Amino acid sequence: MADTTFVFVHGSGSNSFAWAPMQRELAYRGHRSLAVDLPGHGFGATFPAAYQAPQDLAALAAAPSAMAGIGPAHNVAHVLDAVRRVREHGPVVLVGHSRGGLTLTGVGNAAPCLVDRLVYISAWCCVDDTPAGYQASPENASSALAGVGGLLAANPAEIGALRLNWRTADPALLATLREAVLADGTDDEFHGFLNTLEPDESLDAGEERAQAETWGRIPRTYVRLTADRSIPIALQDRFIAEADKLTPDNLFDVRSLDASHAAVLVRPAETADLLASLI
Repeated sequence: MADTTFVFVHGSGSNSFAWAPMQRELAYRGHRSLAVDLPGHGFGATFPAAYQAPQDLAALAAAPSAMAGIGPAHNVAHVLDAVRRVREHGPVVLVGHSRGGLTLTGVGNAAPCLVDRLVYISAWCCVDDTPAGYQASPENASSALAGVGGLLAANPAEIGALRLNWRTADPALLATLREAVLADGTDDEFHGFLNTLEPDESLDAGEERAQAETWGRIPRTYVRLTADRSIPIALQDRFIAEADKLTPDNLFDVRSLDASHAAVLVRPAETADLLASLI
């Protein structure tokens, strides 16, 4: 595994830039990594002029989105292409954070022979239910994300995407968002994280579930974030339990970090140590 490459898949509204601190820490430890931009993200993202300051909220609600029509199949195909190219040079550890876990599962279902380990960092890992079902479950009831609906900046049905205004000046909304994603961070870390995010995300999260005969063959690690208020620890544990029941001969290697949802991105040294230990 000396030539292993970590391939990183970002979460909702994010991009490859969010992984830069993690890649730096891994480089210090002598490890190779690649962070992908899912379709419609990174420099392919939509940033309407109305999103800039001073904001024009009416124009922001009406501006077209490059994310319209992009769904989980596009994400899986994009990451599969990256993994195929990287695997020409050695083993691949595929790492996903948050919504990025949905793409990890899709890749594992499609091509288990290309991935040497899957790593879910407080990430969605659907087994017995769909993302919508898990969101409505008792295990997700304590998620602080339930209080940030005011970030929605457009009618998803009209623009074909989820558009969130991360540049809102509403202090109450920002306080709730901080509690959800980075309660253990500083003001500067929180604002820095927000400024890596993109307003538009795919409307279709997909309904793909882990398949025992494909995804279930891949060694896998779940990194529980015990201070996560976005994906509550109860939901993370449900993902683990259902996956282990699906493939009792290939259980999750479970690790835990006392960190919030975004802390692993803005303060990644401990997570980088954990990842490095996997190879």
